[in-house]
Amino acid sequence: MRGPGEAPGMFALESAMDELAYTLNIDPIELRLRNHADIDPHKGLPWSSKSLKECYQKGAEIFGWTQRNPVPRSMRDNHFLIGWGMASATFPTNARTASVKVEIFATGEVKVQSGTQDIGTGTYTVMTQVAAEVLGLPVQFELGDTNLPKAPITGNSITVGSVSPAVYQTAIAARDKIIKMAIEDANSLLYGSQAEDIAVESGQIFSKQDPSKRDSYTDVLRRHKLESLEVTEESSLNPESQQYAKHSFGAIFVEVAVDELLGEIKVRRCVGVYDAGRILNFKTARSQVIGGITWGIGMALMEKTVIDPNQGRIVGANLSDYLIPVHADIPNMEVQFIEERDPYVNALGTKSLGELPIVGVAAAISNAVYHATGKRIRDLPITPDKLL
Repeated sequence: MRGPGEAPGMFALESAMDELAYTLNIDPIELRLRNHADIDPHKGLPWSSKSLKECYQKGAEIFGWTQRNPVPRSMRDNHFLIGWGMASATFPTNARTASVKVEIFATGEVKVQSGTQDIGTGTYTVMTQVAAEVLGLPVQFELGDTNLPKAPITGNSITVGSVSPAVYQTAIAARDKIIKMAIEDANSLLYGSQAEDIAVESGQIFSKQDPSKRDSYTDVLRRHKLESLEVTEESSLNPESQQYAKHSFGAIFVEVAVDELLGEIKVRRCVGVYDAGRILNFKTARSQVIGGITWGIGMALMEKTVIDPNQGRIVGANLSDYLIPVHADIPNMEVQFIEERDPYVNALGTKSLGELPIVGVAAAISNAVYHATGKRIRDLPITPDKLL
């Protein structure tokens, strides 16, 4: 359902890495560091950026990993067996071309439009931020209509990596047009200035060298007898980026408590640290991670599709027959990001985040269950009957 390929695949790979670490009597993080891929082993290309080692280090520090007793069944809390587990996460950074229209009105209003979608991931918020930062004034971002300039689907974690560079590019083009009109206008205090010497803020256009020399978007348009200025552009993918492997990365740390008599598993705490390029909005990004980890807890401990072997049909056809996590199942989560600027993915340095947070969660929980119980479960979900 989520991260198809990466999420189930990393459950297998990261569980195997944990099993290997115990067999070799090596700390699971140390084993991963020794086998860190400095180039993409599949494509043979260097990474556009990669901060996975920093994710391990930061996550271990926050979680208190050094306090872990590596021996299975060695950590207890009354009748609960305590287990600590971790896993890596990765998801490819993908992008497509997108189109954006920016219209600046003489009234001071700004509309930014693109036919993208917001499925609850904060697209409205971050696109508004990108445009407002470039233009230096509040904007209204519109999406969700096929009459608007075309944008790719919201899938494969491509929305921010595709649409935000297009918003950035188009907003710069609109801003530069206004600046050009001002510095070529004899009635403007900025007349004769160099474009690179001009900054924008709070609807004002001013000289960096002499801030008293200023103009405004509204005054420039009114002097030119324009009700609005409109710019539509389509982003283009950076050809240089094809020389690099582009991925987001992360590390997830989990503590579980397993009831020794009943086999009931409770996730007590999670720490997730992620390398997803430039984070445009920490609050929406953190919420995205919490959602992904929550879904990963469901994948590890609850969710199961039952198929009728005779008819090949799904037996549990609705949510009343399908177990999913509720608030009581979700622990305190600590979410951190390794802030970086990837110079190759796009002009803003944004990488994929959408599906990354679910990747590795099931493996981290499974590895923690092994540490708690000494029993390796390779078939999800991990339910009490499998432990008993």
